[in-house]
Amino acid sequence: MWGLGVLFALALTTASASAPVAVRYVETIIHAFLTLRGTNGDVLAYGELVQAPIKGQRMQSRLVFRFKDGSLWEETATYTQQKVFRLMSYHHIERGPSFPASSDVTFDRDTGRYRAKVDDKTDDGKIDMPEDLHNGLTNTILKSLTPATPATGHMLVFTPKPYLLDTEIRAEGEDKFFVGDVARTATRYLVKMELRGVTGVVASLMGKDPPDLRYWITTGPAPAFVKQEGPMYPKGPIWRVELTAPRWPDR
Repeated sequence: MWGLGVLFALALTTASASAPVAVRYVETIIHAFLTLRGTNGDVLAYGELVQAPIKGQRMQSRLVFRFKDGSLWEETATYTQQKVFRLMSYHHIERGPSFPASSDVTFDRDTGRYRAKVDDKTDDGKIDMPEDLHNGLTNTILKSLTPATPATGHMLVFTPKPYLLDTEIRAEGEDKFFVGDVARTATRYLVKMELRGVTGVVASLMGKDPPDLRYWITTGPAPAFVKQEGPMYPKGPIWRVELTAPRWPDR
């Protein structure tokens, strides 16, 4: 949801110069509960997001989805927010019958290194990290955008070799939702991903075009996430993530 982790296998390109998103709202402690639903509306997994400060003026955001079939999807992003959002490290795990392949990927800006395992294939080495990289930070940077302010960026993906994906984020419009009987509005954001020079095995994995992702962020003085729709693995179905409330045991 906050970038959807290791989604796509794409051809490596030279990153175009684009600036990271400026901090409009400083991130702080978050603890949220989520549901992940399939195309028919059935709950596939329950999620939990925990964000808190760690050493060195860094924030760490950890999102975990535990599927009913035993599958696991986990994403941890560490970042700074001095004037702009800057991704410092990232770790993504997915495994289980809900996914066609298992993966375990890490990369770190301080060391400039990555390590990736996809099924039984592994790769590691040095890697360049663009300043506007937003793996695991998509939801975070959306809250600091305005509907009139589009953004561009990049995501790293692995096959297990590292590849770079161009992204474009822009508002599509506003949609109504309800809290009880009270109507609210959310800005609907489109996240488009662009392939450059895709050939061979990369094209066969992805198809012609990568699917779009959509996020809904509340309008008003306190922007907040309310919904996200998109695939969580290459050529996967459109899954929906929404906030939920804890369930209490019957007494």
